[in-house]
Amino acid sequence: MATIRFGFGRLNFYLLKRRSFLLLKLIAVVFAVLLFCEFLIYYLVIFQCNWPKVKTSAYDSEQETHETVLKAMFLADTHLLGEVRGHWLDKLRREWQMERAFQTALWLLQPEVVFILGDIFDEGKWSSSQAWADDVVRFQKMFRHPPHVQLKVVAGNHDIGFHYQMDTYRIKRFEKVFNPERLFSWKGINFVMVNSVALEGDGCNICSEAEAELMEISHKLNCSREHFPLYRRSDANCSGEDAAPPEERSIPFKERYDVLSQEASQKLLWWLQPRLVLSGHTHSACEMLHGAGIPELSVPSFSWRNRNNPSFIMGSMTPTKYALAKCYLPQEDTVLITYCGAAGFLVVIMLVDLGLLASPFLLGCKLLRKFKTV
Repeated sequence: MATIRFGFGRLNFYLLKRRSFLLLKLIAVVFAVLLFCEFLIYYLVIFQCNWPKVKTSAYDSEQETHETVLKAMFLADTHLLGEVRGHWLDKLRREWQMERAFQTALWLLQPEVVFILGDIFDEGKWSSSQAWADDVVRFQKMFRHPPHVQLKVVAGNHDIGFHYQMDTYRIKRFEKVFNPERLFSWKGINFVMVNSVALEGDGCNICSEAEAELMEISHKLNCSREHFPLYRRSDANCSGEDAAPPEERSIPFKERYDVLSQEASQKLLWWLQPRLVLSGHTHSACEMLHGAGIPELSVPSFSWRNRNNPSFIMGSMTPTKYALAKCYLPQEDTVLITYCGAAGFLVVIMLVDLGLLASPFLLGCKLLRKFKTV
């Protein structure tokens, strides 16, 4: 009787040990897959991105050796979901993706300034005061950054509405949080940030104020050219100490629907005479040249919700030159396929442990022995 009990005890111990070992294997696989898909994949992908080098010719290399390079990141269309259209799982998945991508890019690439070109929120144009406050808290958590990194934001149509939806309340609410600057200067470079939905205003008061503000910025830029003969001298009366002295003007602005109207585009190009235009809204990357040879680059969406392969633009800029490169984020398909493959692997492990499926290793050994016998 004692022998039988001892035998059952050893059997139970063996089964417990086997189940515990199986559980440890399952936990190890799940932990490894989660670690890879939710953390490591961002480092592996973004690590491949490098800041573009500003090209200098042999003729002017001596004059430009003293110029410092500004490292700028350009994102667009994050579309943080709101309380109306935002499912909790959709929020969790896509916002975690953007947070990990942004924090990884900050750590690996060390940019000095980050621009987000509109549509930060998905429901800002109709969200209540409480919903807006909740969305802002989530944004500040996701896009937190060290004090030495500047974060500049341009309003988009989903943040304050199109020109026929805009009102003073929505604009003031946005400006209270983000304190947007229309003219931002750093290291001798000017960035003019334009919420271009205000340029299609059909005579509305807000849109007229926006045009007046742009004309004032144009006056400052024109005045600065008297000090830098690299550009055509302006006939504007240059006076005052607030005239900005940069030599390059980059314009991140938010497009109207898919593109700005021809009239609004010509106004912007005539007033600001930029070297480079960066825009958002389309969720895709495209490049075009305007009539005077001014390049415009549309920045892709930063979110999996809008693209399977989101990305952002990296810019190395000096007062006289610039270079751009695109940095891709992990593809959503890659993460989903990895999870599906891991799920299939877990099923195989369980079936082998239950004896319902032969171990691939043992099966391979048997086939090898048969081959040697033959």
